Amino acid sequence: MKIGLFFGSFNPIHIGHVIIANYLVEHSDLDKIWFVVSPHNPLKDKKTLLEDHQRLHMVRLAVENYSKLEVSDIEFKLPQPNYTVHTLAYLSEKFPQHHFSLLMGNDNLQSFRKWKNYEFILENYSLYVYPRITETQQKSEFDTHKNVHLVKAPIIELSATAIRNDIKAGKNIRPMLPEKVWQYVDEMHFYKV
Repeated sequence: MKIGLFFGSFNPIHIGHVIIANYLVEHSDLDKIWFVVSPHNPLKDKKTLLEDHQRLHMVRLAVENYSKLEVSDIEFKLPQPNYTVHTLAYLSEKFPQHHFSLLMGNDNLQSFRKWKNYEFILENYSLYVYPRITETQQKSEFDTHKNVHLVKAPIIELSATAIRNDIKAGKNIRPMLPEKVWQYVDEMHFYKV
């Protein structure tokens, strides 16, 4: 089975994440996409990042009605700090029946050379790259690599940071979140302070 891994803090998960993941699983050779929720980074400001279990719960709410989208807390169990190459190695060993690939925006592909062991990742795993609007619309040196698949997915320019700021400012962000995620965020009064 071909599994695409969509890494993120998902703080909060928004409709853009779900649209991109669903588009990729429906318009590529991937069988499923796992949302890999990244644990709290001790170097980041704790005020803005919800607890791991709360973000995991929101992702579960967001994808519960999508049979090809799943949620993984695998990185919560790995030593910190963690790198994508370590997660890939762990998953490949734990699930040898699956072939894992990475999902990323083209902005991440442009800085891919900075990733730990990026050469190993590039040679051993496929990368499914979706378009993003960036300040510099330049091509990446990896665009033509045999394991890089540039996908003409919809361009969804939503930002979890902007959503958090809008909640704090008292703006209505309901259309930007899956309905059950919005209900949970609203009920728990997340991001209001």
